[in-house]
Amino acid sequence: MLIVKLALFLLILSFAIVNTDPVTVRYYLGYQWEAPLVLVLLVAVCGGAMVGLVAGLLQTLRLRREIAALKREIRALQAAARPAEEAPVLPPPDLL
Repeated sequence: MLIVKLALFLLILSFAIVNTDPVTVRYYLGYQWEAPLVLVLLVAVCGGAMVGLVAGLLQTLRLRREIAALKREIRALQAAARPAEEAPVLPPPDLL
């Protein structure tokens, strides 16, 4: 695993060394930002990762609430079914 991490680090480092050319990122209303290409890409990747993490967290929280509600419903249904299970079985009445 250490070899894989080291190889990934060297790959990213070589990418950063090769892509140091300055680029200009233009925003709306005339704002602009000049930075090395690798920094612009790093900011974009980190921003995308943060958006993905927040979306995943929201989905996880929604599913946990749904699971809790379903567990409450199961407990309520089991409690409602329990008296029927405990009721004694009476013999049928004699019709004659």
